[in-house]
Amino acid sequence: MRSQLGQIFRFGLVGAVNTGTFFVIYLLLHPWMPYFLAYTLAFLLAMVGSFFMNTYFTYRTRPTWKKFLLFPLTNITNYVIQSAGLYALVTWAGLDTRIAPLVAAVVAIPFTYLLSRKILVPGAAAAAEDPEPARSGSGASSPPAETPARARRTTP
Repeated sequence: MRSQLGQIFRFGLVGAVNTGTFFVIYLLLHPWMPYFLAYTLAFLLAMVGSFFMNTYFTYRTRPTWKKFLLFPLTNITNYVIQSAGLYALVTWAGLDTRIAPLVAAVVAIPFTYLLSRKILVPGAAAAAEDPEPARSGSGASSPPAETPARARRTTP
């Protein structure tokens, strides 16, 4: 539980840095192109940074090409949630196009955490479903799920 709280805290820090990076890129691009194109390009650039910050810092695991190629799946969900929020906030709520992306990003945070953890941390899904595996009467137990420390020592 304590390691998961640490991950959540680190995820929040990475999210803050990543959101700041995204927002600066967005503001730099916004004067030169339509707001939604600036948003999309900033999102894609920030996603690459997010992958590396989350693998090395948040989950303390080794980045691999497989994880890198799967990571956008988490961001597709994030993108859909943020895009729908952005559109609704700008079109229906009349929120300023410079502020709306931040509000939409906050709504997407819990979804992004859960999905990124599932992809970047080997065995995270199984651990979440059964934190204490049942032991048989013979005293035998299944091997523990791969931890981030073990992931660093193994090869793909």
